[in-house]
Amino acid sequence: MTVTIILCTYNRCKSLARTLDSVVALTSSPAVEWEVVVVDNNSSDRTQEVVEEFGRRNEKLFRYIFEPRQGKSFALNTGIRAAQGEILAFLDDDVTVESHWLEQLTASLIAGEWAGTGGRILLDRPFSAPSWMPLDGPFGAAPTIAALFDLGNEARELEQAPYGTNMAFRKTMFEKYGLFRTDLGPRPGSEIRSEDTEFGRRLLAAGERLFYEPSAIVYHPLPEGRLCQGYVLSWWFDHGRAVIREKGKGQSMWGLPSGFSEAVKIIGRILPSYAIRWIFTVNQKERFRWKCAVWSTIGQIRETFRMAAESDQGRGEYIPIISRGGADQ
Repeated sequence: MTVTIILCTYNRCKSLARTLDSVVALTSSPAVEWEVVVVDNNSSDRTQEVVEEFGRRNEKLFRYIFEPRQGKSFALNTGIRAAQGEILAFLDDDVTVESHWLEQLTASLIAGEWAGTGGRILLDRPFSAPSWMPLDGPFGAAPTIAALFDLGNEARELEQAPYGTNMAFRKTMFEKYGLFRTDLGPRPGSEIRSEDTEFGRRLLAAGERLFYEPSAIVYHPLPEGRLCQGYVLSWWFDHGRAVIREKGKGQSMWGLPSGFSEAVKIIGRILPSYAIRWIFTVNQKERFRWKCAVWSTIGQIRETFRMAAESDQGRGEYIPIISRGGADQ
């Protein structure tokens, strides 16, 4: 069995070196051959030098690829096309992995029962949340501050999509269902994400089975600047926009723009409900939770009207058609 680790990076050569150090220390079964494909998404720092130095020290393990089109989804899709493995595992450029990470993450895929897996994403150091910050539950801050993903110690079938810095899929899943959507995913000037979870939800909607492996652990740092209300609110705003992009444009009805009826429902019912909870909730954490809900809903409204305006201007569908050839064709 062959496995490819795909790691996309942009201007993080220092944290990338720490990530690659932990990857070099991975252990795996002798029956499994693995490689690391590092996709440089148009970095202007020393990224290429760092990767090539690791390649010289670890022959045949690392491959460096340059992707000039700015956007993480472009880089991910380039990595998928270049991968030689039957199983594709994904990492970010600012995490570290435990030595058995790859073996644990891919074991269930090698056994043949599952289409994909997701592991745990934990903080790399002790952390105390501010008094205003709800971590878990609806509109919690866990996915915003460091993409934390922890469903406990019990391995089981996943009912939700895993996160992109600790997931693996059979390569045939991309051949069957298409690549990552390029209208989603971060890029300079945009924090609209969800390219990773959209793919997982696409598989779940098609009836594919995903597995949660708690022993496959990566550690994520807590970036500076994320422990403030402004960052968390902006994340939820962009998440709301991503929700609408993922749904795509509906059909126009009775001469009204597509998405008009959805916008009316959001503005007339959902937004007031969240706003009332935000205004009148006394508990500090719960009050901020509902404020995040309001920001996310405003993001949905913003994206709904933007897409409707594009449609009215005759620009065609905003979301690219996903085919077996991939989302960025």
